[in-house]
Amino acid sequence: MKKILTIIVLQTTFLFAVSPLYAQSDPPHPNYGNNPGGGSTPVGGGAPIGEGLILLVGLGVAYGGKKIYNYKKRKLVG
Repeated sequence: MKKILTIIVLQTTFLFAVSPLYAQSDPPHPNYGNNPGGGSTPVGGGAPIGEGLILLVGLGVAYGGKKIYNYKKRKLVG
């Protein structure tokens, strides 16, 4: 059981560590090819929005897994 749990944790960690590397895109051209005074650059400069979501979901999965592990461990002992 402990070996399977370790494998699952390592695979999940690897998945969340590598997936942001593939999500990167090229930065947008400044002002999308317009003149410098055109003012068509978006607010934030095209910054990615969902980067923190992957971390939040990963931490939630880890927390839930720990709670389930503790529950099953307590159930076997008592």
